Amino acid sequence: MCFCTYHLRTSMIRVLFIGDVVGHLGRATVGKILPNLKKQRKIDLCIANGENLAGGRGLTSEAVNEVIRYGVDLFTGGDHTFWKRDFVDEISKLPVLKCINLKKEYPGYGFVETQILGAKILVISVLGTASSFIREEAENPFSYMDAFLKEHKEKENNKVILVDFHAEASSEKVALGWFLDGRVTAVCGTHTHIPSCDFRVLPNGTAYITDLGMVGSSEGVIGVKRDIIIDRFLKNDLRPFEWVRSGRAVFNSVLIEINEWTGEAQSIERIDEVIEA
Repeated sequence: MCFCTYHLRTSMIRVLFIGDVVGHLGRATVGKILPNLKKQRKIDLCIANGENLAGGRGLTSEAVNEVIRYGVDLFTGGDHTFWKRDFVDEISKLPVLKCINLKKEYPGYGFVETQILGAKILVISVLGTASSFIREEAENPFSYMDAFLKEHKEKENNKVILVDFHAEASSEKVALGWFLDGRVTAVCGTHTHIPSCDFRVLPNGTAYITDLGMVGSSEGVIGVKRDIIIDRFLKNDLRPFEWVRSGRAVFNSVLIEINEWTGEAQSIERIDEVIEA
């Protein structure tokens, strides 16, 4: 297990943010690692990106409830949240966020409020728009978040605000991090399944990372059997994805420590592990 830390000040609230959990292998890996990790690191809140939770794309209530049993408290969304049609009827009953800026009217919620150690915590799921790889139409994340924060900070006086920015382009993620520095507690990028090493606390107290990574196969390509992806690039073979279900698996996450009184991030730390699942 790798522990790398960027510190500013002493912590009070500890939030674990897990990258995209991919299919059966990802869920099994969370089950093997998370229960002990939560105890060892005294985690107060555990969030995971869930858009690939069931079969590699989309979610089901069964997959969500399985990972809740392992200790995940809340799931954020992405462009594949509603890949499985039945989930449209299930999302409102589960601790799963859709992306708040989607143009299409889906059921469910794009943000949720909770309370930990006396602090009100707001978690928001946002979708990027700067890449053609993301086909779900969404409002501009910069203008949307600007308006949303002006409204909700004035109305609710939220101090701790956590943002999952599900986007393809690294430049879009970095730019949103700077745009929101000092206005939110953390901006964590998801979607590419590749962990980045640019974790840091920005000058005005916002923890930032371009991509958390994923939980799933370490021997495939973003969780898919590697020969399928190689043939897609080599031969333009567009056969369906097959998700790796066994073997070596990676667990990518960050631990963010937060000052309860100011809502500022104190530190951000990568927690990564590779196991045989």
